[in-house]
Amino acid sequence: MDLFAQQEADHLFAAQPLAARMRPKNLQEFVGQHHILGEGKLLRRLIASGRIGSIILHGPPGSGKTTLARLIAEETGSELISLNAINSGVKEVREVLRKATDAVSAGERRPILFIDEIHRFNKSQQDALLADVEAGVISLIGATTSNPHFAVNGALISRSQLFMLEPLPTEPMASLLRRAVEDSERGLGDRGVTVTDEAIEFLASATDGDARRALAAIEVAVESVADNSKQVDREVAMESLTNRVGGYDATGDDHYDLSSALIKSIRGSDVDAAIYWLARMLEGGEDIRFLCRRLVILASEDIGNADPQALPMAVAAMQACEMIGLPEAQLTLSQTVAYLSLAPKSNAATVAISAARRDVRDKEVIPVPKMLRDSHYSGSKDLGHGDGYLYAHDSEDGFVDLDYLGVDRQYYQPVNRGYEADMAVRLNEIRNRLRPQKETTDTDATTNDASSE
Repeated sequence: MDLFAQQEADHLFAAQPLAARMRPKNLQEFVGQHHILGEGKLLRRLIASGRIGSIILHGPPGSGKTTLARLIAEETGSELISLNAINSGVKEVREVLRKATDAVSAGERRPILFIDEIHRFNKSQQDALLADVEAGVISLIGATTSNPHFAVNGALISRSQLFMLEPLPTEPMASLLRRAVEDSERGLGDRGVTVTDEAIEFLASATDGDARRALAAIEVAVESVADNSKQVDREVAMESLTNRVGGYDATGDDHYDLSSALIKSIRGSDVDAAIYWLARMLEGGEDIRFLCRRLVILASEDIGNADPQALPMAVAAMQACEMIGLPEAQLTLSQTVAYLSLAPKSNAATVAISAARRDVRDKEVIPVPKMLRDSHYSGSKDLGHGDGYLYAHDSEDGFVDLDYLGVDRQYYQPVNRGYEADMAVRLNEIRNRLRPQKETTDTDATTNDASSE
């Protein structure tokens, strides 16, 4: 390389962000992930053997998936071909596979095809990889922030080893940040800036194991004081981290895990936990329409008639959020989550419809009794439709003793909580009048089945 080419390379390297400059040069510099890269671990053994096959790396942003793929290629002496699933299609994949086939046919080492965001490939794009992966023409390394069992074709998973990368723990993160601050060649050591331990510790814990975010934040902090105070303290570090919740994937695991935590906390009546999970989702940029839909569902699924105001409350919140939007909608959501959390709980309506639909699917269909059939069309009277039907409003108490089902089955079993406790008393009176003497094994079985769901 001539002098000018070296200078150009140096300038390009210096222009890279700190996270790119501090990428480890070998596995010894790679921080964290000892559960898959420690001595004797499977991935370490595969790398040492030089035959890694095909693997899928999944884990949160900044956990080192792309860096690890590059190191694997270097350690095994393989050519690394990179594609990004966001801007690559089947055409690009097939072109890469064709070149790989030619190279292997010529006796060269099979290359590694690294596909970032592999979960964004559709089924046909993922299927295009199968034959060459199975034939050993390429070693595939796919990287995804989503759960591969949900986001990647089962056929591709069955041909690959799965390795989960974990967020970087606080202590290794702090060591990485100190090394970046002190390194004069690749890091920030030539800036003449002092970074306090409190600033390092804050960024190490506040970036949720995302090394890329932590390095970006420390770079912003150092550069912002390089010509002034020459010191990065905790306050400067906090200012440099503009968004505490980084890497939130509103379509990935975060979305599903946090929404699950929110719903289960409300169901468990822990209002403080529910408000926290709501805040996490709002800070991450979750769609408020999704939140509102989940709250409306929960109002019926987990509260039901124990508090009949829960559903109108959730529906009103949905309408209010649609009209006013964020940030003010956070107040409506907080109010609604608090109300639903503290409301008495009942899943009686949920259990009832589940049991009834199971009977419709699995048992002999019950015909509509003739007295309940439509009697408004010509000829219905000749068929006996409506015979024996009594209009409930004609009775003094608005109730008549009729059998509306024809068999004795019980689906709705109200709980002894909230308003549903009052409903249980009235239900008992009604059932005694409708079917006073009928007790069948069919009834008991239905009740037990419903209660177990």
